[in-house]
Amino acid sequence: MHLLVLGLGYSAGLIAKAAQAAGFALTAVRSRPGPAVLTLDSPELPGVIASATHILSSVPPASDGSDPVLTALGSALARAPAKWIGYLSSTGVYGNAGGAWVDEGAPRQGRRGGRNLADEQWEALHPQSRVFRLPGIYGPGRSALDRLRAGPVARIDLPGHVFSRIHVDDIAGSVLASMHGGPAGVYNIADDLPAPGEAVTAAAARMLGMEPSPLIPLEQAALSPMGRAFYAECRRVANGRMKRQLGYSLLYPDYHAGLLACLEESAP
Repeated sequence: MHLLVLGLGYSAGLIAKAAQAAGFALTAVRSRPGPAVLTLDSPELPGVIASATHILSSVPPASDGSDPVLTALGSALARAPAKWIGYLSSTGVYGNAGGAWVDEGAPRQGRRGGRNLADEQWEALHPQSRVFRLPGIYGPGRSALDRLRAGPVARIDLPGHVFSRIHVDDIAGSVLASMHGGPAGVYNIADDLPAPGEAVTAAAARMLGMEPSPLIPLEQAALSPMGRAFYAECRRVANGRMKRQLGYSLLYPDYHAGLLACLEESAP
């Protein structure tokens, strides 16, 4: 088995590591050229696509809304003999659901049109396409624990606002489960407990022996435009298809378990 990974970021790097542990040969394509490094314009890449049994892209849309991988390699990918093709997308394609549960049948109405289009194009690209829609990603080095260690974190008082999240190990585990079995299609990869961001920050503070900071109104928070846009959307992401069709059981079904694992991993 030969896995080609297009874009070796945080989540895809963990997927690649898990795949290698499971016996896959690995070829990775990175954005920065270097000795013995493949990039999207490497002349040998179409040949790698033609020989890979599994292909995964984690490359997000460009600033103009286009997908760099599909722009460069769409034709080669569409006719690839691979038995599995995956794309790491975002639950942001659902847009604001007013706190309601969304499953894979919900319409794409997110505010970032390029992400919606890429999600649609990858789903339609190949008979073996799998699109994995990911919510807020956290894990070792990238959790509420790390943000608190770096400095104060605002806790926003916005009653009713929740979002879903997923530990990076469960991204790797569920994608690997898909490689071993499960039909093509779209999958939400999320944990079982959507929750307010302020509750996650408070739990992380207590794990670190800190007193949670007081809640403040959104208007008083010094947030970037992207941060404010985040609070304009509210949804709960359903993960039933992941469990049923991939047969995957979450390692960290809620943020309590996931943060505790991060804390234990960072302990000296």
